[in-house]
Amino acid sequence: MAERGCPLEAVPLPAEVRESLAELELELSEGDITQKGYEKKRGKLLARYVPLTQGVDPSLRAEARIPGPSQATAPVPEQQKTRPSHARDERFRSDVHTEAVQAALAKYKERKMPMPSKRRSVLTHTAVEAYTPPDTSSASEDEGSLQRPGRLASAPLQSHAGVAPWLDQAVQGSPASSAASCTSSRPGGRPAAVPSAAAVPSGPEALARVGVPVSSRVSSKIQQLLNTLKKPKRPPLKEFFVDDLEEVLEAQQPDPDQPKPEGGQTAVLKGELLAVGSTWPPSLLATLQQWGTTQPKAPCLTALDTTGKAVYTLTYGKLWSRSLKLAYTLLNKLTSKNEPLLKPGDRVALVFPNSDPVMFTVAFYGCLLAELVPVPIEVPLTRKDAGSQQVGFLLGSCGVALALTTDACQKGLPKAQTGEVAAFKGWPPLTWLVIDGKHLTKPPKDWHPSAQDAGAGTAYIEYKTSKEGSTVGVAVSHASLLAQCQALTQACGYSEAETLTNVLDFKRDAGLWHGVLTSVMNRMHVVSIPYALMKANPLSWIQKVCAYKARAALVKSRDMHWSLLAQRGQRDVSLSSLRLLVVADGANPWSISSCDAFLNVFQARGLRPEVICPCASSPEALTVAIRRPPDLGGPPARRAVLSMSCLSHGVIRLDAEEKLSVLTVQDVGQVMPGANMCVVKVEGTPYLCKTDEVGEICVNSSATATAYYGLLGITKNIFETVPVTAGGAPVSDRPFTRTGLLGFIGPDNLVFVVGKLDGLMVVGVRRHNADDIVATALAVEPMKFVYRGR
Repeated sequence: MAERGCPLEAVPLPAEVRESLAELELELSEGDITQKGYEKKRGKLLARYVPLTQGVDPSLRAEARIPGPSQATAPVPEQQKTRPSHARDERFRSDVHTEAVQAALAKYKERKMPMPSKRRSVLTHTAVEAYTPPDTSSASEDEGSLQRPGRLASAPLQSHAGVAPWLDQAVQGSPASSAASCTSSRPGGRPAAVPSAAAVPSGPEALARVGVPVSSRVSSKIQQLLNTLKKPKRPPLKEFFVDDLEEVLEAQQPDPDQPKPEGGQTAVLKGELLAVGSTWPPSLLATLQQWGTTQPKAPCLTALDTTGKAVYTLTYGKLWSRSLKLAYTLLNKLTSKNEPLLKPGDRVALVFPNSDPVMFTVAFYGCLLAELVPVPIEVPLTRKDAGSQQVGFLLGSCGVALALTTDACQKGLPKAQTGEVAAFKGWPPLTWLVIDGKHLTKPPKDWHPSAQDAGAGTAYIEYKTSKEGSTVGVAVSHASLLAQCQALTQACGYSEAETLTNVLDFKRDAGLWHGVLTSVMNRMHVVSIPYALMKANPLSWIQKVCAYKARAALVKSRDMHWSLLAQRGQRDVSLSSLRLLVVADGANPWSISSCDAFLNVFQARGLRPEVICPCASSPEALTVAIRRPPDLGGPPARRAVLSMSCLSHGVIRLDAEEKLSVLTVQDVGQVMPGANMCVVKVEGTPYLCKTDEVGEICVNSSATATAYYGLLGITKNIFETVPVTAGGAPVSDRPFTRTGLLGFIGPDNLVFVVGKLDGLMVVGVRRHNADDIVATALAVEPMKFVYRGR
């Protein structure tokens, strides 16, 4: 280049170009840019200034290089040898960069902060930042800059041990200064002009001599990383909750235009008086003894197999004698360490399959005669059955130590290596007793069970599973059991020797109350339909109604629905003998569609519309309400078409039919005889609801359960509720029982149920029910008769 013009050191360059060159040098030293990229960008920066020299080769305008001191006056050869890409050329080493890095180290040491992994600004203004550390690098050119002071900012912390002495000097304000930062000053603090002849740096010596200002700008990638690292890894703890809490509170603000109840305050609804006279027996056991001794051959219970064939008919004489034999065995033949294993009031588990109602009925009445408390449970299928732990908690809380079963059922239970029944998960230790006839002892002729009056003692315990999955035992007293049988007899008009077809589970709920208790009080004949038979032949219960000329039937809406699917081609069935068809889940809002569809099909086969009698019940309140046939003085059936939008706010508003936004419900009859009913607010103090408001139905009656066994706290909340008026005055001097049913009282004092408290879901300020979700999902079926209007 000396032959073609002046050296590059003499080329005058603006300050911004010099800053760009310094920044390029910094990026190259940090590895943010490749050697080729560096040369290309540098050539573009110098392209407009290189032609100022005489006879410069045009190729240098695009690719210009900064020559070192030894190359400033040397001719440029036509061909240069290519350098290895990994080698670091000492010509491009910048003492300004080294100075910036060391100054940053000094600044961070002064702050006593940990070494960062990002690069700080290289702008140097203070004396500390202007201090130039000694170059202790002894690395060769091929080793790169990993061990040169210029790379200390990105090197590991342990490689900086030798930096401390000069760093301490810089922090303490050492008078030593670097030639690279020596600039003359003028008044006003402005730097002196830089000679134009030395504007372009050509290496470490040149940069140290002229004092090129270092730019505070860094590459965009480094700046982005810097901004990211400046952000905290997580917000302060309070910030996790403030915004979300504000959103939740805002979402739960009631809409001023939402529907609100406008009716007057409801009153307590009183049911008809329970007829009391000499015709009622003193207790259920006294009735059993009466029928067992005076009508021993009267049929009590007929069991069917899975093909629909009657396998056994239990007479009242057999029920009395076998129950008496079991009671004697339980009280006199079971000992532990020469002590009776059981004493009056002890709880006993009944483990019987749904296909064996005969042995269950014998076990139930045998326990009552022995003054023991039966606790019916389901048969465990495996040692780690899904619900066995909850059932085990129930058995443990009831103090159960003995389980009654049959020989066939015991053989199907899981066994331990010793051959005995395995210990189920969560269950207390149990003694298993098989109660088939050959295992029982006949009592002496002079032995008689203790006289049982209908007292306040617990008669039996029925299990209930809450929506959280916990299982509790609902205790029913002897007095409540008798009152329930009397109320059902009066409400349903049961009479002696009637035949009842039962499709429900005989161990609990309506299947137990109608098919095992009330039926014995009235000497009825029950034909029990096993669930396995219903799955194989859904029309079997209708066939048995026709075959036995049954006067009453006990079903659920699902059974009616399945019958519709299987009735095609059946022309010889007739339901003209039925005077009472109890729909045990009539409280479910969608049961109306099954009832309507069933009536439409079977009305031509003798079924009368007034025969269908929906009812509502709960484990705590037993039977809450039931529709009465007209011959028993019941009012005509009613139905209501309600706005679902208003129902979600707990408000009752009538709407038009044939809409997807309405809910059509039917009444579940009148309150039970001898009971009082009211509707209270779901949450908070049990204030009486308004006439157009949905609330929880509460019942005051002698025919309800008495407690959750062993759970005094929740017992008080459910079984000892005292409803109050708007002014806070109690509506009665006797406590009410919460039923867990959501509904209202309509015209003619008919009860309507729109859901259950266990299925209630509150989203924002609106209420939804699990029954609605189930019904909505089922409504997409192509069959039009299923669940109208959902």
